[in-house]
Amino acid sequence: MTALGFTLVVWTVATLAGFLGALTGLGGGVIIVPALTLALGVDIKYAIGASLISVIATSSGAAAAYVKEGFSNIRIGMLLEIATTLGAVVGAYLAAFTSTHLIAIIFGLVLLQSAYQSLFNGSPELETPIQSDALARRLRLGGDFPFNGGRQEYGVQNVPMGFGLMLGAGALSGLLGIGSGAVKVIAMDRAMRIPFKVSTTTSNFMIGVTAAASAGVYLSRGYIDPRVAMPVMLGVLAGAFLGTKVLVHAPVRLLRVIFGVVILLLAVEMILNGFTGRI
Repeated sequence: MTALGFTLVVWTVATLAGFLGALTGLGGGVIIVPALTLALGVDIKYAIGASLISVIATSSGAAAAYVKEGFSNIRIGMLLEIATTLGAVVGAYLAAFTSTHLIAIIFGLVLLQSAYQSLFNGSPELETPIQSDALARRLRLGGDFPFNGGRQEYGVQNVPMGFGLMLGAGALSGLLGIGSGAVKVIAMDRAMRIPFKVSTTTSNFMIGVTAAASAGVYLSRGYIDPRVAMPVMLGVLAGAFLGTKVLVHAPVRLLRVIFGVVILLLAVEMILNGFTGRI
């Protein structure tokens, strides 16, 4: 394959990754890493480096638009980012003592259950949103988002549970070197009872912070190749921009189906990689 052909293929894949990343709040790495390594033969360390750039690009491209539209809850994002950062430090420390193969398999099984819930048990956005519990009211985590031409208020519950799940998300990220957008969306949507669109958009806001720290490490080790990272970044930005336009008008049920399918594919990949020892 010529250099131009390689660049065009990478750009096309990255555009699709950015589009799905903006819709689901997962970032583009779910698609970028396996596509670059399995389909295009890129070394996995350089693929992860380019993936981190794609996550930053997705977060930058989508989060800015979502904040402007009034979907992302910055207060929740900043609170939960504390947990993911602490979890990532713990996970990085435990990586030397823990079998990542077993963790990958367990993580994949958890994602399978989450995919099942999103595809078959997903509930539409509530007509009458829940009220915030005492801790959420004290932290002023509730907010509102665009809904049917107006603004709909929503509450937040189970903050300690959400915080704990975010610790786990960060630990998984540190242990396996993966993005934790899947767990972030699940924690906000299922545990904290935050509307799905707010969960995905707030996840987009959060993932860039974690990825930026990891990208610095990969850059210092020489694992970010501009020949790969540049078309990835440009493609993801284009896809993320398109994704933000679609999410605003897309029905929640469709978004849950897309999220569930992507999570299902990620779960299968994690389980297979865990059994074969590739993680």
